[in-house]
This record gives sequence, structure tokens and C-alpha cells, in this order.
Amino acid sequence: MTYEATVQFKFDATYTHTYGSFLDADDYIPEEHYKITAPAADLNAKQYFKLFEKFMLCVGMCPSSIRSGAMSLVFNDMVSEEEQRKVCKEYELTMDEDLDNKFKEWVERDEEVKRVQEEIDTARNFVSEPKIKGDHTKDEFGYISDAFDSANKVA
Repeated sequence: MTYEATVQFKFDATYTHTYGSFLDADDYIPEEHYKITAPAADLNAKQYFKLFEKFMLCVGMCPSSIRSGAMSLVFNDMVSEEEQRKVCKEYELTMDEDLDNKFKEWVERDEEVKRVQEEIDTARNFVSEPKIKGDHTKDEFGYISDAFDSANKVA
């Protein structure tokens, strides 16, 4: 048994110039016809949305309005918060209600980074400072030597 299916989006428009109108007739095509046909047997939901996006672009919708409309299918009062959160997780989005917690996490993370950076700086300063005069000085080849006394140039 074979299954064949097609989906079609069709748009027909006509424009009749009204004299005395502030619109210029040269800005409009008197007649427009768009027909988008695609095989529908194996299309998934994302492919259907992509197809419909192309159709909406053909009829003059702007891309930001199309995206807004698509998002309104998920983020509205008729969709459960659980379903909205699934979409947020899938696309790494943060809901407005969660922004306060996210901000607190960022502050804690920034404080931790600052604390670790201070520890690193302290450790660097501790290692680079000689404990006793003459310790940790560089020899004539530029290497640090504990046994080299730079004042007397004696090893």
C-alpha cells in the first residue's frame, strides 16, 4: 500500500486603484497569485512550520511577526506552565518568573570567581616573594636558584 499526500497554501489577491487615493498605483501589482505545494507524507512539525513561514513571507508578513506568532503558540495562558518550561529547557530560555533566581546564581558565581582569583593572586605573590634575602634569585642564566647568593655571587 502506498500513501501519497500533498499540502497546498494558496493566496489570491487583486488590487483596484481608487482615484483620489493617496497610494500610488505603481506600488501595487493588480493581481497576485501564490501557490506553494509540498509533499506532505513525510513532513514533520518543524517542516510544516517552515513551509508555513515561507507562505506567510509570500503574503507580506514580516519575519519578526512570524516568529512572534510562533512563540505565541507556546507562551500563552492556554498552555500549561509545565509545557512552557519544556520548551524553555529545549531552547535554553529563561522565563520571567525565574530571572530573580538566575540573577542570584550569577551573583554567587561572580563572588566565587572573585574569591578564587584573589586566592590565585595571593599564591602568586607568596611564591614570588623571597623568604630570606638571597632566596629565589635568578642565576646568571636566568634560572631561579635557592642556593645562589646574589649579594656575594657565591653558590
